[in-house]
Amino acid sequence: MNQEIRLRLKHLLAFLAIVLFLFFYSLSSRGCSGEQEEQAVVAEQNGRDAFLPNPKTGPTIYAVTPTYARPVQKAELTRLSHVIRLVPSVFWVIVEDAEKTSTLVTNVLKRSGLENRSVQLSAKTPTNFKLQGKDPNWLKPRGVEQRNTALKWIRQHLKRSRDAGETESPGHSLVYFMDDDNTYSTELFDEIAKIEPGKVGVWPVGLVGGLMVEKPVLNRDGLVLGFNSAWKPERPFPLDMAGFAISSDLLLSTPEAQFSYEVERGYQESEILRHLTIVHDMQPLASGCKEVLVWHTRTETPKLDAEKALQKTNKKSNDGMEV
Repeated sequence: MNQEIRLRLKHLLAFLAIVLFLFFYSLSSRGCSGEQEEQAVVAEQNGRDAFLPNPKTGPTIYAVTPTYARPVQKAELTRLSHVIRLVPSVFWVIVEDAEKTSTLVTNVLKRSGLENRSVQLSAKTPTNFKLQGKDPNWLKPRGVEQRNTALKWIRQHLKRSRDAGETESPGHSLVYFMDDDNTYSTELFDEIAKIEPGKVGVWPVGLVGGLMVEKPVLNRDGLVLGFNSAWKPERPFPLDMAGFAISSDLLLSTPEAQFSYEVERGYQESEILRHLTIVHDMQPLASGCKEVLVWHTRTETPKLDAEKALQKTNKKSNDGMEV
């Protein structure tokens, strides 16, 4: 009898031991699972945050965009506006190649919510410098009138701010020429914000000049020695318009720095930069010029043969619509 009781007691103790083991194992598993779930939630949130407006603001970046009326204009400006919406420190300076500003561009600014951090200007390219008919887009300089108009507006705006005693210092704002057909990472503007007063910042540009990437070449000390450009490498500054930004104090102290109709093809960048800096004094960005954060992409010209045939009958597919 006693032996039977002892056996039952052993079985009971073994059963309790198994139950306790399972209980503590369950708690441990839940802890690990909960921690993993929490980490997953944090990772997911961080992923979302990459696409949300960055609450941090740094120096004001004046992004200059020349634009002109064409079938893809609204599409390209809309795409660009979505990038700018994500970067609160950007102030958009849009300059239309026209005698007056257009409703189409105004509507893009309204729909994107950028009315309060943008200005809409117009400056018509002189007829003798305007591309005609089937002229290739490289035949004559483009955007000269519009970029110079933007520079004039920025200089006047910064001078008024300085004279009014506003807190923004011209040395802590920057100017970037942001064409509407390129592709931009929002990270680029974090890099632009690092440009020091009195400096011109430079970085690589993808898909330009016949290369996968054009980039500044640095020495061991991180100074810019030159560029790996394959197209007209003899230029004083053989880089793309998308590959540099300027501290605005340089523009204020050098009013002659602007673009020109009198320079040969590919020399617009060199024309303005020659007044502001030398190659060795440029500030390399984007992880020592090892990251590509902007690409020289182009929108394909749409085929509108059917639309042209329709217009010959005095009709339009977009009648009453803004495309």
